[in-house]
Amino acid sequence: MRTIWVLGDQLNRSFGPLANADPANDRVLLIESATKIGSKRWHRQRLHLTLTAMRTFADELRVLGFDVDYRTAPTIAAGLLAHRAECCPTSVVVMSPLNWDGAELIKHLDVDIVANDQFLCSPTLFAEWAEQASKSGTRRLTMENFYRWQRTRLGILVEPDGSPSGGAWNFDKSNRQKPPTDGRAWPQLRAFAPTAISEQVSADIASADLWGAEPWGVWPTSRSEALQRLDDFIERGLPTFGPHQDAMLSAEWSMSHSVISPAINLGLLTPLEVIEAAETAWRSGNAPIESVEGFVRQVLGWREYVLGIYWLHMPSYRDENRLGATMPLPPVFTGDASTHMACVSGVLSNLEANAWNHHIERLMVIGNLLLTAGIDPQQAVDWMWRSYVDGAEWVMIANLIGMALYADGGIMATKPYAAGGAYINRMSDYCNGCRYNPKNRTGDDACPFTTLYWDFLARNETTLKGNHRLGNQLGSMRKLKDLSETRERAVEVRSLLAAGEL
Repeated sequence: MRTIWVLGDQLNRSFGPLANADPANDRVLLIESATKIGSKRWHRQRLHLTLTAMRTFADELRVLGFDVDYRTAPTIAAGLLAHRAECCPTSVVVMSPLNWDGAELIKHLDVDIVANDQFLCSPTLFAEWAEQASKSGTRRLTMENFYRWQRTRLGILVEPDGSPSGGAWNFDKSNRQKPPTDGRAWPQLRAFAPTAISEQVSADIASADLWGAEPWGVWPTSRSEALQRLDDFIERGLPTFGPHQDAMLSAEWSMSHSVISPAINLGLLTPLEVIEAAETAWRSGNAPIESVEGFVRQVLGWREYVLGIYWLHMPSYRDENRLGATMPLPPVFTGDASTHMACVSGVLSNLEANAWNHHIERLMVIGNLLLTAGIDPQQAVDWMWRSYVDGAEWVMIANLIGMALYADGGIMATKPYAAGGAYINRMSDYCNGCRYNPKNRTGDDACPFTTLYWDFLARNETTLKGNHRLGNQLGSMRKLKDLSETRERAVEVRSLLAAGEL
C-alpha cells in the first residue's frame, strides 16, 4: 500500500496526491515533530490551531475510510522512518513543502515528490513570469504588474473584452479612508465551540513554554468551520471591507477584515474558492467593486506575489540586511516590558489576545517601529513567525525582509514603508490621549515614530538617496532646522526602547 504523507499546512482533500487518493490503495501519514514544536516560543493560539487542525483532518480522513497513521516523533525524519518500519509502504509520496528548509529536507528522505498546487501561481510559473518581465524590458518586478497578469490569465474580475471589472484595475484611492467616527457596529466574529480534539490539544500543550492568551474558539480548525467563516465574511464583512481596510481603531481588532488567512495557509480553504466567492458577491450586487477588488488583491495579488518572491530569492533572501540594522529585538515585543506608545501597546495587546493583527497594524505600526528603530531583521522575522497565527515562514520572510524592513534593498518594495506619527494619527484613533504628541519630533513628549522617522532618513541617507520615491522626503529632512536635536532625541528613544521604558 502506498503512503501519502500530508504536511501540517496541506490539510485539504483536494491538494496534491490526496485529490485522487483511494482508501483501498493509499494510507495517509501525518507527523507531529517534537523538535518543531519545541524550536520556538510559539504563541499559544498558533500552536493550538496547527495541532488541532492536523488532528481534526486526520479524523476526517478516517471517516472517509482511510487508514491514517498519525504519529508524534522527535523529528519529521524520525517519524517517517518509524512509519516505514511499522507499515512497510510500497512507496511514500508527498506534496512539496512551501518552505525552503522543508523542501531541502525531503529531497534526502527517499520519497516521491509532487508539485505543490496550493497556490494559483506556483513558484515555477512565477519564475517564468519574472523572466518574461525581465526580457520585456521591465526594470523591476512589481506586485501591480503581477496582479494584473494573474487576473487576466485566470479571468478574475475581468470582462469578456479583457477590460477590468468596474472600469479600473485597482480602487486604492477609494480604499484608504480614515477610520469612521460614526460609532458604527462592526461584524463580530463567531467563536466555534470546543471539540474533544481541541480540548485535548490544550491539555497536551499546557506545560509547554508558550506565550499568549488561551484559545477562545475564534480560529477555524476544520474545513467546515473555515467555510462558515468565509460565508460570514462574504455576507457581513466584505460589503464594508474596502474603504476602511487601512484604518485602525483601538476598540476593534478585526473590523471588517476577513480573518481567514490562517485557514488558507493551513489549506482549510483554497484561494480560488475564496476569490470566486468574493467575485460572485459583486456580480450579484451584494458587495461593491471597491471592497471586492481590494480583497481579491490581497489574495490573488499580495499573497501569491509574496510566495513567488520568497522562492525566487531563497535561501540567501532570509539573511538580507541591506540597511545594516543590528539593534536587538526590544523587550516590548517579547512581553518583558510595556510601552507608553498607545498604538504599539494596543496592537501588541491584540496580538497577545488573538495572535493576529491586520495588515496595516503589522506594516505601519509594528513594521514601522522595527524599521525606523533599526531592529535586526532576522530577529524580527523569528518573532513574527512564532507570534502570528498565520505566520508561515514564506509569509514572514518576504513580508518583513522585503516589505516592512526594506532589508532586501528594494527587491520587494519600491520604497521603505517608514512613517512618522502623522500617519498613525490620520489612520487611527490611537493618538487620542497618548502621552506622546505626533506633531513633535523633539522633547520628552515627542512621538517616537516622528522622531525615529527623520532619524531613519538621516541615518540611511547615503543608501536611500538614489530612490526616486524618497526625493521629497529626503529634501525635507535636509531642511529641518532641528535635525541635530531630533537625532539626539532618537538616540534617547532607541535607548528607552531597548530598556523597555519607552
